[in-house]
Amino acid sequence: MDILTIFKALILGIIEGLTEFLPISSTGHLIVFGDLLNFNSNGKVFEIAIQLGAVLAVVFEYRQRFVHIAKNIGRDAAANRFVLNLAIAFIPAAVVGLIFRKAIKTYLFNPISVATALIIGGFIILWIEKRMATREPKVKTVDEMRPKDALAVGCAQILALIPGTSRSGSTIMGGMLWGIERKAATEFSFFLAVPMMIAATTWDIYKNWSLFTVNDIGLIIIGFLAAFGAGLLAVKALLKFVSSKNYVPFAYYRIAFGGLIWLTATMGWVKWS
Repeated sequence: MDILTIFKALILGIIEGLTEFLPISSTGHLIVFGDLLNFNSNGKVFEIAIQLGAVLAVVFEYRQRFVHIAKNIGRDAAANRFVLNLAIAFIPAAVVGLIFRKAIKTYLFNPISVATALIIGGFIILWIEKRMATREPKVKTVDEMRPKDALAVGCAQILALIPGTSRSGSTIMGGMLWGIERKAATEFSFFLAVPMMIAATTWDIYKNWSLFTVNDIGLIIIGFLAAFGAGLLAVKALLKFVSSKNYVPFAYYRIAFGGLIWLTATMGWVKWS
């Protein structure tokens, strides 16, 4: 491994960790920056590793809650409802993803598609935040969520299959539009990331097991640790942020970032793949 490749792996790991839980699309950022950096490692294997690093950051941050749920499932009504809600929210995107995953990756995994989704998603966030400013949420905490609330969030998560849309963005905004309080929607999005990303990682490992080589181990470790550390910071910072502010700044970031990609493509400054 040369120093430049190590640096690229570190950068992409940090990008995955920071963007996975923000409503700005981690997949979109990895596609764009991976293209810019011309990252030549085994991309699929590396992507699997850093996604797992990011999701484990949520498990670590909420380790006490997950342990409590594991100990009390089957015996405590709140624990049972929490697991049921996660299962219900998990199903829609998982089913649609299995059916259309190949087509989506073939036609939409490119910087221009990402830029388009970023811009459209930015305007949708602005609209939802404006709409919610005059409405009182019906569900104030994750523990108050009912199965139909979880289903609404799960259906919104289907949009996240489009790169550039953002899994966290679609679930948080979908939850808020349904009537879930901003912080509660954000926390549920964090929790939902765990089964969703573990399932996706397991599937990718199964499909791409033959691609794993000893030569990838060093870069995988670097990217994994970078994603874990950045993810932990992102989770803590986002919860603190939404306690007193809204998602409007992220909407403007999406629009500006997507617009910049379109501008560079139109002007020929960057030859996007």
